[in-house]
Amino acid sequence: MRYELYYWGGIQGRGEFVRLALEEAGADYVDVARQDEGAMLRLLDGEEVPRPPFAPPFLRAGRLLIGQSANILLYLGARLGLAPASESGRLWAHQLQLTIADLVDEVHDTHHPIASSLYYEEQKPEARRRAADFRQRRIPKYLGYFERVLARNPQGDRHLVGASLCYPDLSLFQIVEGLRYAFPNTMAQQQRAYPRVIALHDRVAARPRIAAYLASPRRLPFNEAGIFRHYPELEAEG
Repeated sequence: MRYELYYWGGIQGRGEFVRLALEEAGADYVDVARQDEGAMLRLLDGEEVPRPPFAPPFLRAGRLLIGQSANILLYLGARLGLAPASESGRLWAHQLQLTIADLVDEVHDTHHPIASSLYYEEQKPEARRRAADFRQRRIPKYLGYFERVLARNPQGDRHLVGASLCYPDLSLFQIVEGLRYAFPNTMAQQQRAYPRVIALHDRVAARPRIAAYLASPRRLPFNEAGIFRHYPELEAEG
């Protein structure tokens, strides 16, 4: 099957969590909006879609049109060999992905704490306060949680779920990458507290297909239009 991924053409965003799974599996897919963003908008706005997605990313797989990153990965995981075989394992992987989705929302709110409809420049004082709390409390809360999950995995601390790579491992790699971009000083200071998380990140980065993807033009660079944004003033104290 050739998958069609629909996401905004110029940013990694939430679509990147799906791209990483497709790339790791060597799946046949096309990033539609990078070729024709209008096709994505027509699916969002068109009345011919009986079950329209709310927003990108969404994935066309045969007759299915699946929205929401975690939902897409729930579908792809079993089909691409990136999820456990057992129902309990699949639910656990999905639960971890939903927690990652919560974290992604909080990252977004560090630079848009009031409204997505406002420019960052229109909410900078509020963003600075929100980012300070995120750096001091929320990053340790989330990364500490994933550190404990790795430590408590009965099959070893190389993966979040079981003994093999699963899609939440790929997503946690992206979280570390994004946090290092958005908050480089904070991550340089804090990441030593999460050795298992960082080791997982490094193992994922070294996987042949992921390494090839990261070195290719298919991997869009982080920028200040995406979820992970680097504004130096959001790491400033006071």
